Amino acid sequence: MKLCILGGGGFRTPYVYQALLRDQGNPRVEEVALYDTDRDRLDGMVMVLTQLAAQFPDAPRLVPTTSLEQALAGSDFIFAAVRVGGLSARCCDERVALDLDVLGQETTGPGGLAYALRTVPFMVDIAHKVRELAPNAWFLNFTNPAGIITEAMQSVLGDRVLGICDTPSGLGRRVAGVLGLDHTRVQMDYVGLNHLGWMRRVLHDGVDVLPRLLADDEKLSVLEEGIVFGPEWLRTMGLIPNEYLYYYYFNRDAVRGILDSGKTRGEFLVATQDDFYRQVRAQGERAAEFWRETVTARSASYMAEAKGGEQGKPAHVDQVETDPSHQGYAGVALGVMAAITRNERSTMILNVRNRGTIAALPDDAVVEVPTTVDANGVHPLTTTAPNLHQLGLMQQVKAVERHTIAAALTGDRREALQAFSLHPLVDSVTVGRKLLDGYVEAIPEVAAVLKAH
Repeated sequence: MKLCILGGGGFRTPYVYQALLRDQGNPRVEEVALYDTDRDRLDGMVMVLTQLAAQFPDAPRLVPTTSLEQALAGSDFIFAAVRVGGLSARCCDERVALDLDVLGQETTGPGGLAYALRTVPFMVDIAHKVRELAPNAWFLNFTNPAGIITEAMQSVLGDRVLGICDTPSGLGRRVAGVLGLDHTRVQMDYVGLNHLGWMRRVLHDGVDVLPRLLADDEKLSVLEEGIVFGPEWLRTMGLIPNEYLYYYYFNRDAVRGILDSGKTRGEFLVATQDDFYRQVRAQGERAAEFWRETVTARSASYMAEAKGGEQGKPAHVDQVETDPSHQGYAGVALGVMAAITRNERSTMILNVRNRGTIAALPDDAVVEVPTTVDANGVHPLTTTAPNLHQLGLMQQVKAVERHTIAAALTGDRREALQAFSLHPLVDSVTVGRKLLDGYVEAIPEVAAVLKAH
C-alpha cells in the first residue's frame, strides 16, 4: 500500500513512520510519499526517518517530493498535517486576538477561525486533486482546526475524509492508566466537536469507573485534566472535559496567563522549530536523537498557561504521565488503516459526519464521537443525548464553524464577521469586526481569501 503524508517535513511524521516500522500486519504500507513545499525541511526529516529505520530491514520505502501530484497519485491513504502561512501566521493568529484581550490560541477561539479561513480553500483544492489522482484513497486529516477542515473537505470526498485528534483517545487511555486498568478494555462515552467535548462515562467491562476516579484526589493529581481543571470543578461537572475546554471554563485566566508569559506558543515554536531545522542535518548520526530531544521540550511545555508551567519548561515535572502510547495521532490513524484494510474492527473517537448521532445537529455536521471502523467504512455510534450546556455550546460553535467555511469558500466578509462576532469566546460584534480587520491586515493569506464582496 502507498501512504502519502502531506506536510511530510513536519514534526509528527516520525511518529507515523515509527508506527509503520513496527506494523507487521498484512497488507501493510510499503511506500511512504513525503510531500512538503520546503525542500530543506524535507531533507532534514528524511535523515531522521532513515535513522529511525536503521534496525528494520523491511522498512517502508521513503519517497520525498515537492510535487503534490506525484505524492497523491495512486495513494491508498493520505495523511495531512499542513500549516498554511507557516508559524509566522500562527503568531499573528495569537497576537491579533491577544491585543484585543481575547484568547489567542491556534485552534480555539478567533485564532482558530483565522487559521481555518486561510486553510479551507487550500484543503478543498487538495480534496479535488485527491478525487482525480487517488479516487479510492481514504483521507485522514490531522490539519487543524480538524473539525472545520474535515467538514469542508467532505463536501468533495464525502465519508472518505476522517478527522483525527488524539486528545479524546489519549484521555481514555490515561484514565485507564491511573486506575490501573487495561486501556484496551475501556469504552468511552464521549460527545462533542473537535477540541470541544466531554468524557461522560468510562466503562471497563461494563462498569462506569469514572466516579471512582473523580472521588480520588491522589489519582486526579497525576491526570492532566485534573491539573488543568482542578478536582473540584471535575466533581462539580461529574465528568472530564476535553482539555481545550479550559479556554471556555477559565477564559479570563487563560488570556491573562498567556499575556503574562510574555511569549505565545507560536512564538516559542518559531524559536525552537527554526533552530531544529537549521541544525538537524548537521547532527549527522544524532539527527533522530536530536528530533526526540526537541519533541520532548515541545511536548513538556504544551498548554503551559493551563498547567502552571512556563514556555520551554516542563509543567508539573514532579507528576508522572501515564499515557502508554506516545504515538498520539499516528496510533489513531494506523488503527483506522488496519480496521479498513484488514477488517480489524475497532472503535475510536473520530471526527465524522453526524448522521443523526446527535439529534439536534445537522446530519452532515462533523462531530467528534465514538466511531466503529471496519472494512465497510465508518459508523458513528449513537450516544446518550448531550445536556443543555453541552448541546448549546456545540450548536453555537458549529454555527460559527459553518460561517467560517462559507467565508473561506466564497470570500464573503459578512460570513467572516458573523463567525468572529458570534463565537462564544468573542461575544461582541465590535470586537468581532476588529478581529476581522486585524487578521486581514496581519495575514496576507487571510486577506487573499476575503476578497471584496
